[in-house]
Amino acid sequence: MRILITEIIWNDGIEELVKQGLEVDYDENLWGNRKKLLQVVKHYDAIIVRNQTKVDQELLEAGNRLKVVGRLGVGLDNIDTIAAKERGIKVIYARHANATSVAEYVMAAMLSANRPLHLADYDIRKGHWNRKKYTGEELADKTLGLIGLGEISHRVAKRANAFGMKVIGFDPFITEYDHIVSETGVQVKDSLEELLSVSDFVSLHVPLTAATKYLISETELNRMKPSAVIINTSRGGIIDENELSIALNNHTIAGAFLDVLEIEPISQSNRLLSCERVILTPHIAGLTNESQIRTSLLVAKEVAKILKGNPSLCTI
Repeated sequence: MRILITEIIWNDGIEELVKQGLEVDYDENLWGNRKKLLQVVKHYDAIIVRNQTKVDQELLEAGNRLKVVGRLGVGLDNIDTIAAKERGIKVIYARHANATSVAEYVMAAMLSANRPLHLADYDIRKGHWNRKKYTGEELADKTLGLIGLGEISHRVAKRANAFGMKVIGFDPFITEYDHIVSETGVQVKDSLEELLSVSDFVSLHVPLTAATKYLISETELNRMKPSAVIINTSRGGIIDENELSIALNNHTIAGAFLDVLEIEPISQSNRLLSCERVILTPHIAGLTNESQIRTSLLVAKEVAKILKGNPSLCTI
């Protein structure tokens, strides 16, 4: 059986597929050549993608041999899961494989917001020695608000607890008996508005759906503290970027760390590029060497299971 990989994958995953006796064709740039992709996908039993390949109804129809789609990550907004289900195609995702990396990114963002050491270094290299200017703040006793209380938020909360932070959360699908509440001690708020009004940091951990599109817009930003920082490692489109740029320029909130954007790569006309109060990174929160080894191996093993007629715990 043949597998097509259209985006970057670590060699560990390819080696695992070959070890399983599967034929692999790998082109990390194929996602950008839609015409070619539609022509060749008919020759494959499985396709493995990241977030750039649009696995829509058109592609699924062209891939009339497809039995499984493997997603090297957890977000599925680039995959038409309904169309896949209608065609009997399984969708595999990298369940929890990059959760630690994303959690550490959130911690790094908060530490950087409170103690921007890179700016102090830059200032020294310009001949200054400004200790007062670079006096920062501690994370201890600050309030972290988590929107969405899944596995990544659980790992963020554990690390934030170690720093002495107060961790609160909002998620209408979480009960008092879920681990993040009963064992990690996250205090669940009754409303998003309540969380926003008291948080020093707000971190987003929800999928992009019709319900979460522009979940954070003008009204929500105005409810936040002027000293608050928002962090988005989930999906672009959950924050209204235009309203965020206005809020940052007007000092409605203190700052933002965005690893994801509504249009990726970022458009040069995006107003956030001229905003000094935002830190932008190129969708790398889950990209550490360790997480990519885990992701590549997990997806490879689970795709192989499906192709061999075995069940997987990593299907939606």
